[in-house]
Amino acid sequence: MTDRELSDLPPGPPRQAVADFLRHLEDERQLSPNTVVAYRRDLLDLGRFLSDYYGTPEWGWSNVDRLTLRAFLGSLHRRGLSRRTAGRKLSAVRALFRFLHLEEVVESNPTRAVRAPKMERRLPGHLSRDEVRAVFDHAEVRAAENTFEGTRNLVLLELLYGSGLRLAELQELDWADVDLVTEQVKVRGKGRKERIVPLTRAAVTAIRRHEPRREEVVGRAKGADRRALLLNRRGGRFSRRGIQRAVHALLEGAGRGDDLSVHSLRHTFATHLLDAGADLMAVKELLGHVSLSTTQIYTHTSVERLKRIYQQAHPRAE
Repeated sequence: MTDRELSDLPPGPPRQAVADFLRHLEDERQLSPNTVVAYRRDLLDLGRFLSDYYGTPEWGWSNVDRLTLRAFLGSLHRRGLSRRTAGRKLSAVRALFRFLHLEEVVESNPTRAVRAPKMERRLPGHLSRDEVRAVFDHAEVRAAENTFEGTRNLVLLELLYGSGLRLAELQELDWADVDLVTEQVKVRGKGRKERIVPLTRAAVTAIRRHEPRREEVVGRAKGADRRALLLNRRGGRFSRRGIQRAVHALLEGAGRGDDLSVHSLRHTFATHLLDAGADLMAVKELLGHVSLSTTQIYTHTSVERLKRIYQQAHPRAE
């Protein structure tokens, strides 16, 4: 971590402490580069606030107390940031102070006395079964043309909905991670934790259909990435932005590109499993969640669906 990247923090011990913390996240906890960047951004936001709050760029982490952190949360509210964003920033600050306390940079951890903003729990956007069918019908028509893009895009759709992968997990898949015989895929999730996820028969079929088109690209592209499962037309690993554009086009083609995203397919995967009676712990493992509470938001989606059915069907519901 360079001084330039942390220039909003006072030079010397305050800046060095954050640099050490970010290195800890990257090297020891092995968080993804995007996660480390998000932590750095949130801590720099705190650093800018502290310089204004204390009226000087000369401050240290030991100066920060509970009232200072409450003032920081208040400033986020005045800036119009959501409670979710404020909660995320506070989470980054808590992680920093836990590290500083363990490293004996500060005598006590002031974040222990600071409450996080109460979150408004939003139900994740997802598709109905009929909408999923429409999206796949559209993708199948394109794949039937036997083009590189058409067959590849069906593969990514099958993996996002059929196996519930995150965008980053899908983009990082290598050909060697996929076992078409046992119908499973090795996924590297958050914190580089590996898990094994089943493949649907439809996904296996889509990958086999795409393989000849992929080999054609590998054969003609100079310096093609032979390891990557999903490639672009030039033979490089398909980017996250490219996957997002491809999925958005498929959703638009089925009439649902307005309020949904790549992550909506993962939400749909979990919601449909729970609607069909799948065990919550099993869904947690399939999704690669660390905490069961993260998975439980999908039960709210299922309950809302049951409420709608009840309101529509029961004679005494109104």
